Amino acid sequence: MSETATATQDLASQYAAQVTSDLEHNLKEQERVNAEIVLLQKELAALQQNHTVLVSMQQALAVVPAPAEQPTAVPGSPAVPSPRDNATAPGKKAPKKSTGRPRRKTAAAPTADQATLVDLVRRHLAEQSEPRSAAEITTALGQAHPERTFKTTVVRTTLEGLVAKSQAQRTRQGRSVYYTSAQASEQESGPQADAQIS
Repeated sequence: MSETATATQDLASQYAAQVTSDLEHNLKEQERVNAEIVLLQKELAALQQNHTVLVSMQQALAVVPAPAEQPTAVPGSPAVPSPRDNATAPGKKAPKKSTGRPRRKTAAAPTADQATLVDLVRRHLAEQSEPRSAAEITTALGQAHPERTFKTTVVRTTLEGLVAKSQAQRTRQGRSVYYTSAQASEQESGPQADAQIS
């Protein structure tokens, strides 16, 4: 009987040791999986931030070519048709006969404001009496339209597009770059020219 009791105790201690080992392994696996979850959450946050930046850039690039018929005339151009189609229904191309409707479709992307980024930047510049940097314009637009996300890099790209179209002017002060509306700079040059004449 003592041999049976000893065998039973040995077997119980082996099971106890195995359970303890399994518990330790289980805890280590939980820690590993938790660490992976934290890393994946960080990756997801970074991807979501990148997505926001890319959507803003997509909106900015979608409005650089102003004519509404150009996306249908050039279907292979990736910068123009994709943003307008993706903002409404993925995979759907806007037919030529619905040229009056893209404004309704693009209104689905910026929910509260139908104005494009180019329109917002152009309007903001026209309201300013002094040159503004891209960062200042981004901050002002963010305060005026809290429902939308604005990135300085995208706003700067939009401003450079306006400069290229002669709808804005760029000036340098040291290492900083400032922008003004083309209309504002024309108005400034008008009074100065009059003062020089008189």
